[in-house]
Amino acid sequence: MRFEFRLPDIGEGVAEGEVVRWFVKEGDTIRSDDPLVSVLTDKANVEIPSPKTGRVVGIHAQVGEKVKVGGLLVTIETEEKPTPAVGGGPSAIPAPAVVPEPAPSPPTKPSNPSTSGTVLASPFVRRRAAELGIDLANVVGRGPNGRITDADLEAAREGPAEPTSSPMWPALSSPAVAPATVPPPFHPPTATEDVRERIPIRGIRRVIAEHMTESKHRAAHFTYVEEVDMSELVALRDRMAKHVEKQGVRLSYLPFIVKAVVAGLKAYPRLNATVDDARQELLVRSHYHIGIATAAPDGLLVPVVRDADRKSVVALAREIQELAERGRAGTLGRDELSGSTFTISSLGALGGVLATPILNYPEVAILGVHKIQRRPVYRADGSLAAADMMNLSLSLDHRVVDGFEGAQFIAKVKAYLEDPHQLFAELA
Repeated sequence: MRFEFRLPDIGEGVAEGEVVRWFVKEGDTIRSDDPLVSVLTDKANVEIPSPKTGRVVGIHAQVGEKVKVGGLLVTIETEEKPTPAVGGGPSAIPAPAVVPEPAPSPPTKPSNPSTSGTVLASPFVRRRAAELGIDLANVVGRGPNGRITDADLEAAREGPAEPTSSPMWPALSSPAVAPATVPPPFHPPTATEDVRERIPIRGIRRVIAEHMTESKHRAAHFTYVEEVDMSELVALRDRMAKHVEKQGVRLSYLPFIVKAVVAGLKAYPRLNATVDDARQELLVRSHYHIGIATAAPDGLLVPVVRDADRKSVVALAREIQELAERGRAGTLGRDELSGSTFTISSLGALGGVLATPILNYPEVAILGVHKIQRRPVYRADGSLAAADMMNLSLSLDHRVVDGFEGAQFIAKVKAYLEDPHQLFAELA
């Protein structure tokens, strides 16, 4: 018996999934509950097991292809017998019949995929088209397979250029001048020239690209930078690490930074917020769900530490470590990668000196944490001494947060990091 397996409903609000990896190929034998296919929804990979034991006789979606919920994924030949029709007996199952081949249809003119009934466009492009009042059915897609891109929307928005009958400004009389020599047009290398490797932008990398593009299009980014003397925190962390690491937990500076950020958000709650562009509202959040940008093999992930204000430094260290390990292994769930109210991006020792982080839209703030460097600094009393210095880069959505408020927030975070004992004296 042949069993057709279709993409199940794998999460609230999920309408489609992108095939990331097949664990089988046609002809393979598979058992029930063995890994069958990995599908990407939002930013989480979902591993779907086989519902049946049998032989794979048909794979109907390729890696990188999007399949809607209910769409056909795979056909499995099982040893199960088909259920006879009502009435029973051999006569209930018709003998195989020879079906004549249909007559070939006359050749048709190929059509653009974006105008032939199925519009290929990302969710961001669809939203932007709705905002601009553009009917995607009337837009010619110049992306892969006729996909409509943001550039296609801009072209449709501007419309075709029309020659004017007369110049806007009258020309001044001037003596005749010989026409200048027009240089030949520049022709970029063709697709086959100087290409070392073609890397498909799909899976998590594609989701990141769409999310970053949406953030830059919607939010008005600006970045504020401050330096912090981390000398006391470096000493405190070194003392605590000896005890914490006995519990199998690596104590980095990040848990302390999370605590300082939460303290800053409590003082300036408008930064612990998201923007609802559809309703033109700023949604100030009551919980402190901190996203931690984490490098993974397929791209950047942002696992979320929920209710960070209720957790100790050690508990934060343990959770951040576990989330990072599972992110690199690709086993984080969709709920662990969504719902953050503020994001921290840190590259640890590779953190560089300065950056302009892109907002994790629809959030209104993101903090970039840079490397700690020991260098000479002047103290308030005029003396020169060595100090462990670090820069913080705060990117904000200038539509809803002013520079002064951002500076006040960073000043509060800086105060807690430069005197980290405050983090333990503060009441929950």
